[in-house]
Amino acid sequence: MSLVHDHENTVPRPALILAGALVATTLSLTALVQVGVLNHEAVPAVERASAGVVAVETRHLAFEDRADGAVVVKDTDSGETLAVLMGENDGSGFVRGVMRGMARERKMKGMGQATPFELALWTNGSLSLLDPATDRSVELGSFGPDNRAAFAKFLKTQPKSTTA
Repeated sequence: MSLVHDHENTVPRPALILAGALVATTLSLTALVQVGVLNHEAVPAVERASAGVVAVETRHLAFEDRADGAVVVKDTDSGETLAVLMGENDGSGFVRGVMRGMARERKMKGMGQATPFELALWTNGSLSLLDPATDRSVELGSFGPDNRAAFAKFLKTQPKSTTA
């Protein structure tokens, strides 16, 4: 009994051509980013500035923990209490999660909670939260309309429903 040794290519030629084109495209795009022809990331603040998008409203917020586990949201300009977040309902869990991350970054950099956060509604409908102490910004529309609304309720102007 003899064994048959077959060298026939089992991958179809068009599939090999497409795979080669994909690799070539990837390498080309990587090279264009490396030499500066293409931007390597879209920074929302830079994109807004280049498009002339300005803030419709900006609110300076402080988030204070209470002994009972609640988080108090205050407008630092007026001293007004905007909300007391208890539990995880009505988007409170999302707000608490975002703020935990922001507070952790401040703590890692040895910064306190004195500097208020900036919640901004932009003319293009986007909503962002900036920590001026660390320069970290979160685009809140990226998390869906319900989570965006959890922060939008802290604004004086209620934005139109959007995912931006």
